Amino acid sequence: MRGLKTILFLFISNTFMTFAWYGHLKFKDYSWGKNLGLFAIIVISWGLAFFEYLFQVPANEGGFKENGGPFNLVQLKTIQEAITLTVFMIFTLLFFKTEKLGWNHLVGFGLIVAAVFVIFKKW
Repeated sequence: MRGLKTILFLFISNTFMTFAWYGHLKFKDYSWGKNLGLFAIIVISWGLAFFEYLFQVPANEGGFKENGGPFNLVQLKTIQEAITLTVFMIFTLLFFKTEKLGWNHLVGFGLIVAAVFVIFKKW
């Protein structure tokens, strides 16, 4: 159960972080965001990142093997990176319709999934 909670929290945290890092690129599409300066964009993004940390820190704390969780540090980082790319791909398809994910992006993502397999495999 701790592993599932860790993964769920990492999905939530990565969703907030993706919006913090890339969501501001769409601010200009809304009337309220057309005239925002860089400092305002940074403050809004920082505010979103705060919510990312509300989920990321408990995910890693609870998921870490030395704290009773099921994952070692390398596994936690690998899960986080795979989730980051998954959330980013969904975000891109939903909010940046002009961006196209090519075959090379999908192959690269597939290689990251293969890395997850290699890292979690008991050799």
